[in-house]
Amino acid sequence: MVNTRFRLTDRRPFFFLLLFLPLFAQRTWAQVAVDQKIHIVVDLVQLNVAVTDRKGNYVTGLRPEDFEIIEDRIPQKIATFGEGNEQLIGLADTTAPEKQPVAPSASQGSEGAQRISQSDLRSLLAGANVFVLFDTSNYMYRGFVFAQDAIADFLRSLENVDKVAFYSYSRDLSRNTLLTFDRSQLLRGVRSTVAGDNAALYNCLLLTVKDAAKVSGRKVVVVFSNGPDNASVVPPEDVAELAQSTGTAIYMISTNQAHLEPISTAVFERMTAATGGKAYFAKSWNDEERAFASIRDDLAHLYSLSYYPRPNPNRGWRTITVKLVGDRLKKYRIRTRDGYRPQPVGFSTETVPVPLARPITP
Repeated sequence: MVNTRFRLTDRRPFFFLLLFLPLFAQRTWAQVAVDQKIHIVVDLVQLNVAVTDRKGNYVTGLRPEDFEIIEDRIPQKIATFGEGNEQLIGLADTTAPEKQPVAPSASQGSEGAQRISQSDLRSLLAGANVFVLFDTSNYMYRGFVFAQDAIADFLRSLENVDKVAFYSYSRDLSRNTLLTFDRSQLLRGVRSTVAGDNAALYNCLLLTVKDAAKVSGRKVVVVFSNGPDNASVVPPEDVAELAQSTGTAIYMISTNQAHLEPISTAVFERMTAATGGKAYFAKSWNDEERAFASIRDDLAHLYSLSYYPRPNPNRGWRTITVKLVGDRLKKYRIRTRDGYRPQPVGFSTETVPVPLARPITP
């Protein structure tokens, strides 16, 4: 009896080794035989740039040669350029960067436009796509109808943009009207909203930015918020980073109630500045209407610049610096996003075989 137990105990390690050996072999073989590659694809990086003087007046009439773009200390070549609502122009060949960067100049003309992807160029020729996000949380009970009127007037006045979407939020996001040219459809979406639950601003703003990221060309999110966030699980830093990485400018209009909370004020200002937008704090409904008018004015005076990133090994956060060239332009101020993070497209379907080790022959 003792000897039997000893023999079973003695064979047990060998038995378990035989049982799991195929799994070990299969995993090892898969690791050795195939190497999966993760590809990060960065197409055109688009920038909305506001140029103002010290008094806040917009500076117009600048040309491509007046701007310099640097990404991670690497000079970039401007691929497309436009001012306000005018059509973007394609500059010289930027799809095959040379070893020595050449600053864009006025003599480049539009000869290289045919070398830029035609689908990219067509999408960039369109005006801005605007997503309006309306706070319908319980913060809005007192002035809900007045807010609806202000947003309706704002939507009617958006004449030079491409398409507009109208979303609303409280605890959840409601996509009341998807991107459309039809202003009457947008107005019906505004009038269909009702006030209700707590405010999950950052959750819903993240979803809105994700929707905007699917759209080509210029994209802007205009948020109307009547109070701070009290129901989100998403931090505002995640929203700002995604907006920066997708080239989505965020504008926020908030009433005095949110302005009274220092944390919300700081977050709103930091988020909008990081994406190239602005934050407005209104003390009355007339102030809110002026804020909407200021956003329309801003959209009409933004410079649109884009570039194909030169080879950059950095797969993390890439810093963007936009400067004006020439002593006469140094007195002006620039507002735009300050960077982005390349978005991975996941595992490619391409597999790269790795040569297996051959047996050593004597």
